[in-house]
Amino acid sequence: MQSIELKNKTVFITGSAGFIGSNLVLELLRTQSPIHIVGLDNMNDYYDVSIKEWRLSEIEKCVSEYDESKYQFIKGDLADKALIDQIFNDYKPDIVVNLGAQAGVRYSISNPDAYIQSNMIGFYNILEACRHSYDGGAKGVEHLVYASSSSVYGTNKKVPYSTEDKVDNPVSLYAATKKSNELMAHAYSKLYNIPSTGLRFFTVYGPAGRPDMAYFGFTNKLLKGETIQIFNYGNCKRDFTYVDDIVEGVKRVMQGAPERKNGEDGLPIPPYAVYNIGNSNPENLLDFVQILSEELVRAKVLPEDYDFESHKELVAMQPGDVPVTYADTSALERDFGFKPSTSLRDGLRQFAEWYREFYRV
Repeated sequence: MQSIELKNKTVFITGSAGFIGSNLVLELLRTQSPIHIVGLDNMNDYYDVSIKEWRLSEIEKCVSEYDESKYQFIKGDLADKALIDQIFNDYKPDIVVNLGAQAGVRYSISNPDAYIQSNMIGFYNILEACRHSYDGGAKGVEHLVYASSSSVYGTNKKVPYSTEDKVDNPVSLYAATKKSNELMAHAYSKLYNIPSTGLRFFTVYGPAGRPDMAYFGFTNKLLKGETIQIFNYGNCKRDFTYVDDIVEGVKRVMQGAPERKNGEDGLPIPPYAVYNIGNSNPENLLDFVQILSEELVRAKVLPEDYDFESHKELVAMQPGDVPVTYADTSALERDFGFKPSTSLRDGLRQFAEWYREFYRV
């Protein structure tokens, strides 16, 4: 593994107003200054844009504290090849972290175009720009880190999910685009010797998260007195991973690029790796709802006498969903000495307190 020092480097982060992206920007500013970060986000309205704007304002506050670091935000789209090429030309990033993507399993059923644009064409643009960063003998990109997803495991029966498992049976277009990102990265790593690492994230949650995620949607509905639907009659298990754990994992992986080396034939062995980042402790959805409800009462988002039972409905599985996600994180522990450790209660407590402040409940 090639060790990379992040200080004094230029890092290009796509999806930088997103949930994981914005938290990564904050973490790098706090721990790796002086650093130059270039952020890209299209600020689309897939969910409430005011949350994205809040995240950007948090970054602005942080930048003013670390005045030796630079942060530039560019509003634009990954699928805009000319823009991506211009960013690489102007800033010559040392490290690229591609977190920009159209997220969500269910939305990929109703709006497939968005997934092909962002997740396929957008990622191709990043790979091409990385490839050409070496033109004319330039040092170019030292490490490309990109978001994959636990959804690539589809309905694999073997748990916990290991990166050694075969993942050829996606059950949603979203999952198919993420698997294709891994395949495209492998081809580019092989052809152009680009050190690349894919990260399969497992159900990320926390403050200022995505409103389309269950914990956030449940909170919105309960507050309005609506009924929440619990899929697969409550027999779903999810490996919930707190956002700070995800960000710590990404930061560590950024600093360890797969090594460039040649095989016996004299040709490059692809400097390519894929890791799971998850809690490796799947929680039953009913237990999850129980803890969430207790924390919402504790944070005074909901009244103490709230009748949760009358607002719960157990329903069948949704198309594209899987019954269980469960990460084998032994490779991440082995190579980076890191294992997510935030308990579900601690993470949901942070979310409930943020929710009360943000929505002034």
